[in-house]
Amino acid sequence: MNNALKEFINSVIDFSVDAVIKLAIVFILLPIGLKVAKIITKKIMKSKGMQKIDKSVQSFMNNLIIIALDVVVVVTAALVLGIPATSFVALLGTAGVAIGLALQGAFSNFAGGIMILIFRPFKVGHYIESGTLGGTVHDISIFYTVLKTPDNKHITIPNGTLMNASVINYSAEPTRRVDIVFTVHYDSDIEKVKKILLDQAASHKFALNSPEPFARITNYSASSIDFTLRVWCACENYWDVKLDLTESIKKEFDKNNIVIPYQQIDVHIDK
Repeated sequence: MNNALKEFINSVIDFSVDAVIKLAIVFILLPIGLKVAKIITKKIMKSKGMQKIDKSVQSFMNNLIIIALDVVVVVTAALVLGIPATSFVALLGTAGVAIGLALQGAFSNFAGGIMILIFRPFKVGHYIESGTLGGTVHDISIFYTVLKTPDNKHITIPNGTLMNASVINYSAEPTRRVDIVFTVHYDSDIEKVKKILLDQAASHKFALNSPEPFARITNYSASSIDFTLRVWCACENYWDVKLDLTESIKKEFDKNNIVIPYQQIDVHIDK
């Protein structure tokens, strides 16, 4: 009886010591392994080959690599604890099914991220709009795309949503057309108005000569004539051109006594 008790106690002690040693190794391995994973990811992202890749792909690859390395660290820790590889794989398979059902939206976003990188409807640095949301693409991660608004707000949009919605990309081409509508009184000299519009457009430092600026009457409103000015410029100069011309043309109208009318109604009394 004493021998059996001693053997039992020894086996418990051996098991406990073994368990404590394994837990100690895991507690040491996990933080070190995760730290090493981050270091390896940074090294890979700073490599010459990775630097040649588009920034959008770099952001996606950074997230993918760090997640893959973290999974390797966790699996290694589980194996150190003594969990059999076959059992671990079976557990992962069962958990994968459950997680897959719970994270259908996440997988949709992941697939959306892959599609964005393949078809490239936009890239980091492009200004886009989707629905009521718009901003400069700041980051394309595995699941989400982050837009940065002109007033420094960040908008996080699921990749799955972006791939299933209409997206307007204002930066896809190197140039953009600025369209500005000016209203003048019906008594205004049409040729003088056109000359002012075209002269101001031609004198702007960011306006392109080809295609040439365009200025014509585009509508007769109830109390005014509408002129549309169209000027081409580089994408990054769009707002400078639009705002500068809107201001300078108003000043030229004032100098030349060209009136921008208020909305009004003419009432004729029949005696």
